[in-house]
Amino acid sequence: MDKGGESVDIRSASKHYDAVRALDNVSLNVAPREFVSLLGPSGSGKTTLLGILGGFIPSSSGSIHFGDRDVTLLPPHKRDIGVVFQNYALFPHMSVGENVAFPLRARRLPKADWPDKVRAALAMVGLAGYESRGISQLSGGQRQRVALARAMIFEPRLILMDEPLSALDKQLREAMQIELRELHKRIGATIIYVTHDQREALTMSDRVAILKDGKLVQIDKPQRLHDHPADSFVASFIGEASLLPVRRADACSVVLGPAILRSTRPIPDGDELMLAVHSEKLLIDDGAGDAARNRLTGKVTDVVYQGESLRVFLQLADGTGLSLRQPSHFEAARRIPPLGGELTVTLHPEDTIVVPKARP
Repeated sequence: MDKGGESVDIRSASKHYDAVRALDNVSLNVAPREFVSLLGPSGSGKTTLLGILGGFIPSSSGSIHFGDRDVTLLPPHKRDIGVVFQNYALFPHMSVGENVAFPLRARRLPKADWPDKVRAALAMVGLAGYESRGISQLSGGQRQRVALARAMIFEPRLILMDEPLSALDKQLREAMQIELRELHKRIGATIIYVTHDQREALTMSDRVAILKDGKLVQIDKPQRLHDHPADSFVASFIGEASLLPVRRADACSVVLGPAILRSTRPIPDGDELMLAVHSEKLLIDDGAGDAARNRLTGKVTDVVYQGESLRVFLQLADGTGLSLRQPSHFEAARRIPPLGGELTVTLHPEDTIVVPKARP
């Protein structure tokens, strides 16, 4: 089923509903075989952009190109793409095999080839032998796999996915993320994936595009997006970060209350700067750490048990709050003082991220 992926070129795409700008002049290039996630809060424009790509929503301006084809005005059935919807859109009166074969029927492909193609598509998603099952007999995860098999059976070079894992429970959703990642490597298709779950986007994607208020704010590889956010909005949306207002001291340090914090990254210019402190980057100071580390001291205001980890909330002397994560094993937990006790944490200059405050 490997035909290679399709390149996608979105050129100044916009969508207006009267005075509402659902999508505002978005340009984006996706390489063949790339997995790109569109990530953002509700109303950010990610589903609108996916709808324009699929031909389900007409754009107000701009153009869409798949490879060397301008598909801006083409209806969905002529774009030759696979689509996996949030609700899977399976036909309850059809068997699994009939659901998977539906795109072949719609394209009027030779019926003699259907059984082999259905078997191959179901085997690829781990549902070999399920052809005669009814949709009502399947679990949520199995229905999601049927939707994937249906999207892949006609060997599209581009697959669009609209939050296909959102209805699954946490454990199954995380397992399916890894399966989708591996499946993408095998089939070689380009995938554009809409999600509001930042962990999901970071887990599966080659690159992640952050949208806000219909605009593309930043697109980058997951690790770089996490560690080099463009502004405080991206920093707050990617990872678990406390955002603290700071003042620029010089090109490599900022002032937070009485503390001078050093960074290995250039400090942006401007009067409105924010320190983005990821909870996993803070370590409890044991006195033996690198002297170059930044140190902050606060009172423990709460400790929340979250299974594999403890989230510890601190209040600094100026009333500013931040949090850190510790493993929930005994040795880590015993290092946390009781509520009201003082705790000093360290932040390496490599992990000291200062960004401009996002515009409202």
